[in-house]
Amino acid sequence: MASPPPGPGPSELTVRSGRVKHTRRLATRAFRADQREFVAEGPQAVREALATEHATLEVFATVAATEQHVDLVEAARRAEIAWHVVTDDVVEAIADTVQPQGVVARCAMLDRPLAAMLDRSPGFVVVCADIRDPGNAGAVIRCADAAGADGVVFVGDSVDPYNPKSVRATVGSIFHLPIAIERDVETSLASLQSAGLTVLAADGNGDVGLFDADLDLSVPVAWLMGNEAWGLPDDVRALADHVVAVPIFGRAESLNLATAAAVCLYATARVRHN
Repeated sequence: MASPPPGPGPSELTVRSGRVKHTRRLATRAFRADQREFVAEGPQAVREALATEHATLEVFATVAATEQHVDLVEAARRAEIAWHVVTDDVVEAIADTVQPQGVVARCAMLDRPLAAMLDRSPGFVVVCADIRDPGNAGAVIRCADAAGADGVVFVGDSVDPYNPKSVRATVGSIFHLPIAIERDVETSLASLQSAGLTVLAADGNGDVGLFDADLDLSVPVAWLMGNEAWGLPDDVRALADHVVAVPIFGRAESLNLATAAAVCLYATARVRHN
């Protein structure tokens, strides 16, 4: 599909145009995987996409959004990315939200194999095993970015991190740190351990507490987070070097996945940045 000249000039694209139909189909996981593309929605996500080399393929924006976000138009112009000024119904057709913010970008997927992440000698990563909620996936990516992690790995039957809801929940962080998607949980954890990372499984019943003095978070670590409903199966827990319990001091039954991840990641960040 040939790209039009870059710039914010008026476009004749409609919801029936091939380019728009193509972008609409990225709402489905199979088509995203086949094309190695996804959609980033909203000004913040588009801003981060445009700031990331080779991430943005083209932008669709309403007249109002184009007038409001002059900085994004200029960023697209500098990067020679096509900026299509389109009618509201085109953006509504492409966007996943009921009330879109007027600007969406078609982007190239950025994930790489786990081996490529390990080649960079990461000191701190998070592994999501079989998590299913796209909002949680995005929140974990955002937390990992904020805590200074070196990457996020999705293993097993996890949700697609390029799901529109996941991408929105990252608030642009999906463009900031390496992401790997691997099918085999056991092989992935073994690769992390072979690369020198200690795998720490976060679970309510751990053999060590998150704030225990004998838990060393200064060494390279990979935090392993399990499914929202059933946590980590026994066979996966057994693959970890330690199972770490996040203490609950009040009467709450448990923490949700995104909150537990944030607590573990920031406990690690505190040690690493002390």
